[in-house]
Amino acid sequence: MFDYVIQVHDSMHEINEHAWNNLLALQKKPTPFMQHAYLRAMEDSQAASPQTGWGLQIITVWQATPNGQHLCAACPLYLKGNSYGEYVFDWAWAEAYQRHGLNYYPKAVIAVPFTPVPGSRLLAVDAYARNALAKAVIEFAQKHDLSSLHLLFGDEEDDLQACLEAGMMLRHTVQFHWNNTNYLDFDDFLSHLSQEKRKKIRQERRKVKDAGVHFRVLRGDEIQNSDWEFFYKCYEQTYLEHGNKPYLSREFFNFMQLDMPRNWLLFVALREDRPIACSLLGLETANSASDSEGIAYGRYWGALERVDCLHFEACYYQPIEWCIAHGFIRFEGGAQGEHKMARALLPVQTSSAHWLAHPGFAEAVARFLAQEGQGVEAYLQDLSIRTPLRQT
Repeated sequence: MFDYVIQVHDSMHEINEHAWNNLLALQKKPTPFMQHAYLRAMEDSQAASPQTGWGLQIITVWQATPNGQHLCAACPLYLKGNSYGEYVFDWAWAEAYQRHGLNYYPKAVIAVPFTPVPGSRLLAVDAYARNALAKAVIEFAQKHDLSSLHLLFGDEEDDLQACLEAGMMLRHTVQFHWNNTNYLDFDDFLSHLSQEKRKKIRQERRKVKDAGVHFRVLRGDEIQNSDWEFFYKCYEQTYLEHGNKPYLSREFFNFMQLDMPRNWLLFVALREDRPIACSLLGLETANSASDSEGIAYGRYWGALERVDCLHFEACYYQPIEWCIAHGFIRFEGGAQGEHKMARALLPVQTSSAHWLAHPGFAEAVARFLAQEGQGVEAYLQDLSIRTPLRQT
């Protein structure tokens, strides 16, 4: 067994960006949201800060080499004073703690703030280092007398296996993703759907077109500062309409424009050449020189004017059509939303891992998760029967 050194840092600026991203590139399910620049932007823009309930603590695993210490594993861990921005809901657990006179907060969360995208969380060079990291984060939670530790939307294979071996409990939820089975174009994609769904999508697209709306698609450096400004205006408007302030500031997206431009795709809806709405997608490409095996992630949307079915067009149909044209293999539509099935985004299981310090509550949560897991399995089976795909 290797001799590892565990270190704790409180800023992404203390971690070498090249070393972090090299670790990320080794994982089976890397996403742009685990890049050093993305997490650093969360920190520098104060979107994820102690003031917003996200106190960053980076756990790293090092191995001594003749040339010094080598980074073997790392993960972002946040000390949370609430459960906002996580998308794996544990409010009932917190209420149960409170009823028994116990403090649920602060807790520890291994996640990307405000970003329910499944992917690798425990970045490691191999299974040995990953297991050491999983044990280290639990020891961190114990040392700091935290109520619990939660790894959210982890890699179903590597992350969750390490968590299981470290004694954590698994929890499953459902998301809806679209998969590209080598469709020739959007019409070819529609031909694989049931007649009812095919007809509905064509009707919804026709409503947008008849309203005089067309789209401008911008990728990477094509997204100019004025486009980012318009996007943020739409993004902010959507939150304000629901009575909330946006999680992310304009400064955060300034960092995205400067440090990660190639990871973004913007759809701008125009009517009479006047921009009225937009949707922003994150992009992951396995090979920077090619779109092959690329994955698109639906992230943000906003509109300044109301047009019937515009949300479906901007957030689903335009991205799917773009993915087909560019050979992207998957489009992930974000957290929850059974209505996405009507747009041919199919249900997939996503998972998280949980550790609770209190033995009695840990036992109670284990029983709850067993029952909830059966419900999720039955739900997935029910959804599979209601598939939008044409039966052959």
